[in-house]
Amino acid sequence: MNEYDAVVIGSGINGLVAAAELAREGWSVAVAERNDTLGGFIASEERTLPGYVHDTYSSWHPLFVSGPAYAALGDDLHRLGLEYRNTDGWVTASVADDGRTTYAHRDPERTAARFADGRDRDTYLAALNGFLEIAEPFGTLMASELKSVAALRAGAKLARRTRLLRDAVTSGRSFCRREFRGPEVDHLWTPWLLHAGLSPDHAGGGLMVPVLAATMHGFGLPVVAGGSARLVDAFGKLFAELGVEVHTGTEVEHILVEGKRAVGVIAGGRRLKAKTVLASCTPTALVRDLLPPGAVDVRFTGEAERFRYGRGAMQIHVALSGPPRWREDRLAEVPLIHLSDGSASTGIACAQAEAGLLPAKPTVVVGRQDVLDPARVPDGAAALWLQLQEVPFAPAGDAAGELDTTGGWTPELARAFARRVLGRVAAHSPGLTDLVRAIDVVTPVDLAAHNVNAVHGDPYGGSAELDQNFLWRPTPAGARHATPVPGLWHIGASTHPGPGLGGGSGHLVAQRLLRHR
Repeated sequence: MNEYDAVVIGSGINGLVAAAELAREGWSVAVAERNDTLGGFIASEERTLPGYVHDTYSSWHPLFVSGPAYAALGDDLHRLGLEYRNTDGWVTASVADDGRTTYAHRDPERTAARFADGRDRDTYLAALNGFLEIAEPFGTLMASELKSVAALRAGAKLARRTRLLRDAVTSGRSFCRREFRGPEVDHLWTPWLLHAGLSPDHAGGGLMVPVLAATMHGFGLPVVAGGSARLVDAFGKLFAELGVEVHTGTEVEHILVEGKRAVGVIAGGRRLKAKTVLASCTPTALVRDLLPPGAVDVRFTGEAERFRYGRGAMQIHVALSGPPRWREDRLAEVPLIHLSDGSASTGIACAQAEAGLLPAKPTVVVGRQDVLDPARVPDGAAALWLQLQEVPFAPAGDAAGELDTTGGWTPELARAFARRVLGRVAAHSPGLTDLVRAIDVVTPVDLAAHNVNAVHGDPYGGSAELDQNFLWRPTPAGARHATPVPGLWHIGASTHPGPGLGGGSGHLVAQRLLRHR
């Protein structure tokens, strides 16, 4: 079959969601994926040693389980083998260089009870309750085209809260300084801004701090039982049931445009005709690589070419012979820990990375999926999922003046930087190095090689700063998922509602197409 109702380019979470939702309503759908497997940045492998299952890239799914795509597809995915593991206890923590530790429990009251200042406890709980009061219109805004009647109605409800607008133009650092006397909220939640593609000093952080906190309290940190690849496996089984044609190892060379309308793609040398094309890609790739010259106007092209990409990221997977022994015993219960002093050290590390330097003291995300899903490691063993979100794609130097960066991300540099990162972890976990059995490093260059949307090793599909978010994502001219080319729709992390494993743009576009049909 070479003619379809829809062809989806790319099989990250948004491509998977869009293909499944369309096919479930009777559309004939094909998915073209350049890699040999589906999933984009959703993968799990035995990266280090047999018996150790590591989530290669992304891992935690609170955005997915709290979003409309999961509401639509979750029952089918669970029927086909998807299971989640989560916690009702301590969910995340931050550990400072001096050993100071701040914890978040699923219960907001237990979290706030550990704050030293009584007013801060009340302010924190009030901020969470304030978000719950606007959660419905905020969710509508994030799940709608921003230039639509639904978004206008939601926006009107939100506009009545002038404080919300103030928070949206405030950085996370400034928000915490303004609202709280003590350091706990800054220490705990400003490192989480890295997961939204921001730094502590980017506008928008003031809005995201309570959003992130409310999400953790409400949905925890679910991980897929057996590894993230099991989610992709469930989608694959669903595709088989629905008759979705999957073309892996097939790169889309360009989008076919006839009579100013998208009519399919050329993929792997084959012509796949379609009434609708959904492209999960960056705006740069859309206008530079996929569309023929002149298919869109000069303004659309110019803004897409000026689209900015963010900092690079990297993953370090560590197989341990036994669980790490922390200086604070409670940390053994926590599935995700940030090694950070809050906006102070994380802000410095972000600035160093954006200047092209390897941070002297990077913020380290210490993931322990085996705390929630022990079957991922051999009996009695453990693993670390270390994520660094403040690294340059092409390092121009080392802020600590210790590492040679002249050759870029060579295997030697990757190992040396991994030793620095493990040293930061070991400072809070005595004897850690004696437990290490194997290490695997995924550099920003590796990220870009695996996923062409991770330009310069940016896993978030482009900077999420305020001027490139909401009404301006990916660009002012391209802020609707419907492109100037009829029949061509733009989805993925580069589009609204932005990066993360929510599947938001795939769901949004699929539902628009189904309504119009």
